[in-house]
Amino acid sequence: MRTMIWIASSLLFVLTSCGNSEAPAQEEISKASKVEVKTVESASEQTTTISPKYKDGINDQNRGDKVGNIRLHGTLPTTPGAKLYLYQTEARNKTLIDSTVIEGGVYNFKNIEVSRGFYELILNGKSNNNCTFILNPDESDVKIDFRSSRLTGSKTAPASRENKAWFAYQSAENKNKNEIKNLRKGMKDSPYRKRIEQQIKDKEMELVQKQHAMMDEYPGTYFAKFLTWKNPKYPSEQGRYFEDIDPLDNSLIHSMAISDRIQGMMVKFSKGEDARFLACIDIVKAHFEPNSVTLESALYAMLDGFYNTGKEDICLYILDNYIYDEDCGAELSDVIKQRAEGIVNLQVGKTPPNFNIESVDGGKVNLYETVKKNKYTLVMFWASWCHKCEQEIPVLVPLYNVKHSAGFEVIGVSIDQARKSWTDVIEAQGMEYINVSQLQGWSSPIVKDYKITATPTYFLLDSEGKIVLKPKRIFEVNDFLQQNL
Repeated sequence: MRTMIWIASSLLFVLTSCGNSEAPAQEEISKASKVEVKTVESASEQTTTISPKYKDGINDQNRGDKVGNIRLHGTLPTTPGAKLYLYQTEARNKTLIDSTVIEGGVYNFKNIEVSRGFYELILNGKSNNNCTFILNPDESDVKIDFRSSRLTGSKTAPASRENKAWFAYQSAENKNKNEIKNLRKGMKDSPYRKRIEQQIKDKEMELVQKQHAMMDEYPGTYFAKFLTWKNPKYPSEQGRYFEDIDPLDNSLIHSMAISDRIQGMMVKFSKGEDARFLACIDIVKAHFEPNSVTLESALYAMLDGFYNTGKEDICLYILDNYIYDEDCGAELSDVIKQRAEGIVNLQVGKTPPNFNIESVDGGKVNLYETVKKNKYTLVMFWASWCHKCEQEIPVLVPLYNVKHSAGFEVIGVSIDQARKSWTDVIEAQGMEYINVSQLQGWSSPIVKDYKITATPTYFLLDSEGKIVLKPKRIFEVNDFLQQNL
């Protein structure tokens, strides 16, 4: 199944610990946090040699953050009255800062106060029709021209060094990743495995060389600084893994730099062991502690990452020790606590977010109203192309048919984009329970609210809307209902 967020890269930071194994008890986590953990590499393996992948593209011009006013405008061929929304990114979070109506194929955001970093344009509120780009007060006038209403398609920004560089790099990076992906496909059971592995390494270095060349081509830009953060200066040393990242630079939070670096650290040094995860967490917290702005971003990146990879007990460690603990030494804002609540409310015993989504039969389905009418309601996130869903749905349908009259309801939430693909499966499988979808794929707002990273994902709620079970398989739902319904 498709996975997202930290799961999107091959192993993420959970490695072998995320399978079907049970997470350790909270007491064990607490004990593990007291264990003295040594760096993965032995002293003989440690080196102070700077990585050949590292290049410093930070100078006096792009160092730190900067706030100022800019004009963002351009052309976008679309239907009259279409609306363009502008978001500021904070790692994977987005904050709406402005909107404008497109008139005569022209859009114009006037006099916007921005800081350095990545921003996003979304057309007509459809989050899957978007464009990520860079704003930097060093460029007071930014013009981006789109060749069609599909924002992910071709576009130009000839007068913006930041975005001319960024759009070119995106194309090169995507091409490089696809080439590596194809090489990995051919590696399985191949007698030329070592040769393919070397080809993959060569491709990775090709991208690094491209990064270095573009940093020289666009010096002093936020783009050059962002590429600096791509590769650690000392990748083999756990204690120095963040040394090249300035915690006082607030422009860090308007990129994926902190999240990506944390992920890299967890993959390299954790070995999938809880005690090592906790050691990494403590190192990250200590590095960013001088600046509450970047610290909050780092804490939430870890919280989000561990939740999305099934390590909920480690989430609780971060919550208890660094976010809700008033004695942790950091003054955190209410924003990080509110974001943390989004994860807390997806735990057993808590009430998940309400939703009001269009049903396949027409009309809106309100979660909170639905659960009040039933003893138990199963919310199932699925997709028409999901093979595991194909195995689970034929088990769920007869269970629903037997238990529905006793007070069991099901709401199937599809992660599809094409309506026909969605409805064809509903009809073929005889899914007579409630079915809803926002038809925006992984960009659906409900995916973000429920932090869905794979399908199928289940939440079983009682009549008060509280989560009583987060099963992995339908047979677990059946066992629960046999005992409780």
